[in-house]
Amino acid sequence: MSAAYPSMTSLRAFEAVARHLSFTRAARELNLSQTAVSHQIKNLEELLCTRLFIRERGSVAVTEEAHRLLDSIRPLIVEVGEASARARDRKNDNTLYIGCMAAFALLILIPRLSSFQRDNPDIKLKIGMVLSTEGLARRDYDIAIRHGSGSWPGFVSDKLCEEEVFPVCSPSLLKRGPRLKKPADLARHRIIRTSQSFVLRDDWPLWLEQAGVPDLEFANEIDFDMLFPSIEAAIAGLGVSMGRMPLINAALKDGRLVEPFDVRLRSEATYFVCAPKERSQLRSVVRFKNWMRAMNF
Repeated sequence: MSAAYPSMTSLRAFEAVARHLSFTRAARELNLSQTAVSHQIKNLEELLCTRLFIRERGSVAVTEEAHRLLDSIRPLIVEVGEASARARDRKNDNTLYIGCMAAFALLILIPRLSSFQRDNPDIKLKIGMVLSTEGLARRDYDIAIRHGSGSWPGFVSDKLCEEEVFPVCSPSLLKRGPRLKKPADLARHRIIRTSQSFVLRDDWPLWLEQAGVPDLEFANEIDFDMLFPSIEAAIAGLGVSMGRMPLINAALKDGRLVEPFDVRLRSEATYFVCAPKERSQLRSVVRFKNWMRAMNF
């Protein structure tokens, strides 16, 4: 006997009720009657043989089984919704879906995006930020900013810049903290790491080796799970972070960050602008790629 699967209508109704904790507001969002939403929830509960909501005295509570179901279906509902929107938008070449690593988007792309919009007012942008290159691979973008070697089958990739990594800190830390004249002085400082190894590797060991102090132990450490807050923490004077060019160019130029040493490590990876081969010649993709390649990093 074949397995029975819930309908997308039932799953969407379930997710909306769980999010609003209200059948009325869920019905309004989905443009359905409250009776229709209740019917979808009843069908889903019967199919799964479990109770999803507890309704009493005008309130709605989510059961434990419903919480577990939510964790599984929410990403799927979002992805189906985004795919449907992209399918509609691609009837018009004026909509461009851009995928971008979060730190690159926040520190480089968004501050400069007004110039692209000024020169291309006819192109509607939709931007998705992700934490890893794997996240980009799972989404259907027209063009993406990816970090890596540049070798991705099925994509046309153009290198945007070279990447160098080196310690950076705020000017205030240099003024108030222990001396920081040579790499060995880091032993008296707190360092800042980005702990998501699947996003960017920890380059502190490689940099310390190049700087001639491979066995150095730090006074203290603090870990962040994303690169952007690691950089912001360094700007705030929380410690010494491993900075990455070109992400920290602006902060170095305006003095929010300084480079205490003259030792830089050339990264094996860097940033590329990539498009699936089948979309690489779309008008909007070509315009955006040319704009990115002309950018001064």
